Amino acid sequence: MKRRVLIAAVCGAVLWCLGARAQPAKVWRIGFLRAARPPQRELDAFLQALSDKGFIQARNFVLVEQWGDGNVSRLPELAAELVNKKVDIVVTEGTILVRAVAAASSTVPIVTASAADPFMGGLIKNLSRPGGNVTGFASMERDISGKVFEIIKEMVPGLQRIAVLSARSIWGLFAPGQDQAAKSLGVEYSFVEMQRPEEVGSAMREALARGAQGIVIRGSPFFSSTQRRLIIDSAAEHRLPTIYERRDDAEQGGLVSYAPDIQDQYRATAEYVVRILGGASPGELPIQQPTKFDLIINLKTARALGLNVSPALLASASEVIE
Repeated sequence: MKRRVLIAAVCGAVLWCLGARAQPAKVWRIGFLRAARPPQRELDAFLQALSDKGFIQARNFVLVEQWGDGNVSRLPELAAELVNKKVDIVVTEGTILVRAVAAASSTVPIVTASAADPFMGGLIKNLSRPGGNVTGFASMERDISGKVFEIIKEMVPGLQRIAVLSARSIWGLFAPGQDQAAKSLGVEYSFVEMQRPEEVGSAMREALARGAQGIVIRGSPFFSSTQRRLIIDSAAEHRLPTIYERRDDAEQGGLVSYAPDIQDQYRATAEYVVRILGGASPGELPIQQPTKFDLIINLKTARALGLNVSPALLASASEVIE
């Protein structure tokens, strides 16, 4: 009798172990929301960093993508759709997108790869311990306005007037820093609204009509690849020296770009995703500031515009495109 009980117990244990092994591994659903599809190199940096941590796409996670067309008014709708797809976490970029997802869910963890406002419009009270379901990385866009204006002023002799091209919905994020930068550098600047692709040419013409000698592009995450290409081409057509936020824009013919290394921040974002899916609370992970900035100068474009870039500025560049 005891022998039969022992055998039954052993068999039961074996069957339980086999059943446990047969249980499928967790497949995480990582949501990715942006106003426009990210440049491929940024997406690749994010996915590679996940892979380095053992998160392999289509094996133990799926990427649930939600790309907008640059239309900011659609963001609440896109955020709600993503949350309704039962994602385990949402990765995004930009303060407005963070707020859209936070409005759709107060429980789904949100990690932003970059945000001009580190306090996310009041969602975060403390950078070291943000609390709630939001964390990620700031871009310091407000704080680097002075450097952006300084670079374009140094590249354009006698520059006195700057036009800042941006979507109206995000203008308020940059205005305070730009007001201070313009005052300290003794230049004037004006805001020119640009949202849809068909508005690029008219925006450039408006900038010229206002006497702009240089252009600053703000809010790149909200511009589609089509818009960004049109901006570069239009700047060349109107011979307007322009500074961008994405290194891709300088590599594709834009004059110069200056901003935090967004690829580096997407890699860091992947690390936060892994930690949160491993059980860490987003509210306990500090909002981090960028540590690496890229200055990319397209010397070929500078020559086409008749600009002589100073040796000091060239020496400070992360990359010079010949």
